[in-house]
Amino acid sequence: MGQEIATARFTPEDLAAFQARLRAETDLLAAWLRDGVLDASEPQGGFELEAWLVGPDLAPAPLIGPLMERLGDTALVPELATFNAEINGTPQALCGDALSQLAAELAATWARCDQAALATGARLAMIGILPTVRPEHLSLAYMSPRRRYRALNEQILALRRGRPLTLAIVGRDHLAITHEDVMLESAATSFQIHLRVGAREAARVYNASKILAAPMVAIAANSPYLFGRDLWCETRIPLFEQAVSVGGSILAERVNFGIRYAERSILECFEANLSRYPVLLPQLMDEPPERLAHLRLHNGTIWRWNRPLIGLDAAGSPHLRIEHRVVPAGPTVADGIANAALYFGAVHSLIQDDPSPEERLPFLLARANFYTAAREGLPAEIQWLDGRIRPVAEILAKDLLPRARRGLLGLGIDAGEAEHWLGVIAGRLETGRTGAAWQRAYVARHGADMAALTAAYLERQQGGRPVHEWAL
Repeated sequence: MGQEIATARFTPEDLAAFQARLRAETDLLAAWLRDGVLDASEPQGGFELEAWLVGPDLAPAPLIGPLMERLGDTALVPELATFNAEINGTPQALCGDALSQLAAELAATWARCDQAALATGARLAMIGILPTVRPEHLSLAYMSPRRRYRALNEQILALRRGRPLTLAIVGRDHLAITHEDVMLESAATSFQIHLRVGAREAARVYNASKILAAPMVAIAANSPYLFGRDLWCETRIPLFEQAVSVGGSILAERVNFGIRYAERSILECFEANLSRYPVLLPQLMDEPPERLAHLRLHNGTIWRWNRPLIGLDAAGSPHLRIEHRVVPAGPTVADGIANAALYFGAVHSLIQDDPSPEERLPFLLARANFYTAAREGLPAEIQWLDGRIRPVAEILAKDLLPRARRGLLGLGIDAGEAEHWLGVIAGRLETGRTGAAWQRAYVARHGADMAALTAAYLERQQGGRPVHEWAL
């Protein structure tokens, strides 16, 4: 959930001053976008991987503090819960063997962090929702001590006027509970894919990312179980949306798919941030306007499934990224990088189309496709760019995999590199085995013992082979 803040207590004067700075920084961003300040010289790709800490009993282990002390570096950063952590990859120019470089770095960091975790009595797991998590784990007792999270919890509950959060998910089973705080969000972990873009193509990339969200969430699904209930193929989607719901208008919900495509400029997202979303963290910062500190802090409290981000490089120069947030963590490093390869290649291909894909697929259909695919996975039938309704698996096999190959080659990725990583996606399509499908098949064969499922999952994850090669 982002950067730390200096205080968790704010005054009306803080809010007024923050809003004034936010307006001024939004105006500055508009000028930068108009003048080409944010144009990128080359596309770059990166990622953030959220992970679980799991104890010997296979339940969440609140040991992030001891783990970070043992590591002694910034490889791992805290998340909302003391049993969650995040690994950030080093961005790579998307050419040559960039995908394998991302994979090698992630594998090395994962191994180092997992080894340190073992010394604390835990281990790392990459999975969208840990099958053994229970409602009692998702309490304020397990919240990270960082001020940011306490303030977010207080502010979201204030917007709800103290009403508890309601989680209601209808899938293969039904789940309906109430919860007193935002800790439900810590049960959902992601593999967030970042793509650095220039201002001129940012709106097209943003729109294409929305269109891709449905097939991406279907092929990457890895979160079928929550509290022992079999729900959606990617239950993380409704879980996260409802976990931080402010109630009331859909226009102000902090986790959302959006209400339309970007029509002219990516600036429209930041203008919506200003007009539609109440400020949650009015932390005033002694930073020059050119660092867009207040704009970036506010944007970090709005979790669009496809989110534009403003970043600063080591020299302080700003750049623009699209963060594709629909993909869950896991099952393996190989699966995560393959998902990134599919996204990078397919989005690069889609933005070359004329007429544009957003002209051929109305926004409301793209949004409906996303939730259908998250619920049903690869068998889901959605309307695609040609106007036909087809299974997601067929769309991936016949359109998106060839597109992704062309897109990766167009970016400058080596041909063998593209074939290798997209081959992992092809393997999933041939077997029909996503992480969610493997979990359900394991339960069908061995029974609904969530601890046994978790143990079997972790054993195969440790082996490193992509999920379509996993045995039951």
